[in-house]
Amino acid sequence: MTVLHHRIDGAGSALPLILGPSLGTTLSVWEAQAPALARGRRVIRYDLPGHGGSPAELLPADATVGDLAGLVLALADQLGIDRFAYAGISLGGAVGSWLAVHHPDRVAALVLVATSARFGEPGPWRERAHLVRTEGMAPVARTAPGRWFTPAFVADPAAQALLADLRATDATAYATICDALASFDLRAELPRITAPTLVLAGREDRATPVEDTRLLADGIAGASLTEVAHAAHLVPVERPAPVLAALRSYLDSRVETRATTVPDDDGSRYASGIAVRRAVLGDAHVDRAIARTTEFTSEFQDFITRYGWGEVWTRPGLSRATRRCMTLTAMIANGHQEEFALHIRAALRDGITPAEIQEVLLQSAVYCGVPAANTAFTIANRIMEENAH
Repeated sequence: MTVLHHRIDGAGSALPLILGPSLGTTLSVWEAQAPALARGRRVIRYDLPGHGGSPAELLPADATVGDLAGLVLALADQLGIDRFAYAGISLGGAVGSWLAVHHPDRVAALVLVATSARFGEPGPWRERAHLVRTEGMAPVARTAPGRWFTPAFVADPAAQALLADLRATDATAYATICDALASFDLRAELPRITAPTLVLAGREDRATPVEDTRLLADGIAGASLTEVAHAAHLVPVERPAPVLAALRSYLDSRVETRATTVPDDDGSRYASGIAVRRAVLGDAHVDRAIARTTEFTSEFQDFITRYGWGEVWTRPGLSRATRRCMTLTAMIANGHQEEFALHIRAALRDGITPAEIQEVLLQSAVYCGVPAANTAFTIANRIMEENAH
């Protein structure tokens, strides 16, 4: 069976994450976030039919958003993925909403980016479909910069690369999806979504205004809304760091505590420990530690991998973000400055924000002592300045 063209990054014990693209973009629209999100989990990005590497023929002439969702489920089935977290941009978000409504057993958590339960009146979508069928992708590509990006970002290489992907999109498939969006209306079914849901919106998004995303968040029980400043429609491209931080924080707190179970044998504990250790500290550090292992230190390396990383860090009771913050506090309290620096670098790389680190250090000043916290602030500030350059 032919499935959507896709790319898989990462591995690990957390629930897999499927990333859905916006209409006219390819899986590269998530390029800035995928590597960090793939630490500790499998991340699957896919191309829509007629986009990137996916054949246009996967899409029937009378396709609906439900048909696109069916292609995503077929991909998940072929990969052996039963339950997953899902994040999607615009049309990709609509696909995720449809899945959460109609297949709640498959969607463990949902992140909806610059999307809506209904994308305006059908007329403009029908007109765009007709335009593309008669004149090709050129007219849409000319107007896309104003829809997708703020004026200051249009000349950025990332923006230009996505516009090139748009021009290369199959016109027939694009028009068919426009017709599907014309008939898409999930407003009455939003209360059926039970998956924990985060809605992300670009404050300068003209294609899907913030007002639409607020209605979406209001319609889903328990959903939260985060507005990203200085961003238009393709928020993850224009503002990659805030989007990554929001995704990591949300998935860590809402998904990994549900997804991870403690391995029950030494082999599984070691395998899970290595995966989590790489996710937390990064491949380079773990590779260096393995390379330095000697006969004398091998038993200790095996012990900390199985016990510290394979049993404690994989426990389902706390999110990984919470464990990171607790670890920073312990390093401050015990004066382990080198280890503290290592974990600060890893936390920043993994999407923990400087503001969150600041709160940890302030809390530590109260309970670990001001001198210890003063040293921690000095180390953390130096590392943040290094990252800024």
